[in-house]
Amino acid sequence: MKYATYIKKIEIDALWSGKKHIVWTLDPHVNVLSGINGVGKSTILNKVVKSVNTNGDVTNHLLKGVHLLMEPEDASHIRYDIIRSLDSPVLDLETMSHVDARITSALDFQLYHLQRKYLDYQVNIGNRIIAELQQGNTDAAQQLSQPKKRFQDIVDELFAETGKKIVRTENEIRFSQIGETLVPYQLSSGEKQMLAILLTVLVEDGQPHVLFMDEPEVSLHIEWQKRLIDLVLELNPNVQIILTTHSPAVIMSGWMDKVTEVNDIEVNG
Repeated sequence: MKYATYIKKIEIDALWSGKKHIVWTLDPHVNVLSGINGVGKSTILNKVVKSVNTNGDVTNHLLKGVHLLMEPEDASHIRYDIIRSLDSPVLDLETMSHVDARITSALDFQLYHLQRKYLDYQVNIGNRIIAELQQGNTDAAQQLSQPKKRFQDIVDELFAETGKKIVRTENEIRFSQIGETLVPYQLSSGEKQMLAILLTVLVEDGQPHVLFMDEPEVSLHIEWQKRLIDLVLELNPNVQIILTTHSPAVIMSGWMDKVTEVNDIEVNG
């Protein structure tokens, strides 16, 4: 199984029923797709995500009419995640109540799964730290613990205005706020969205990874929008970001040259 480091090019045959084709050459790190409502930003993103199965297999499961060029070109799999903007209600509340009664939305359910991944991540890191310490590699052990600590520091900093801090003695993510303990499902929509994005990036453990984000700014404070790309890259320098947005704030911190208009990647068939 050979994993790709990033997607080099996306080609989509006849995006709509007409003759428009999409040819988009990508940057290894940051790609922002822009355009007016209804022009096809989310459709492009969704077609690419649907073309890769849940195991990240890109050899046999590409959606008809979607072609991905990978780096390296003989890669068979790609690690990826998708962050969506709309926090829709969970349709089957009865089933969700057996998982966790506090889950009422799709974003809550995503956070539930991320909590499980976060626990696995900590076990993995803990085992590697022990192995390094047993070999006397104190510096290497400390370095392994840095991403988790930086994640916690970032979240504390972002949530400081509302007085929320991560409880660092807990393995699962919990917050303290004026003497009360909160679970992630009790956060605001914007806080849940930012937590989900940062957790998704952290638990990939620094591996090459594609992060698709469909209008992630919808629930985010404008200051968080400005920092979004930088924070994602800080937590994992090996991530490739592919996002759609309407917000100028998302690209204000030096990412203007990474913006592609949908019209610029349309090719007449």
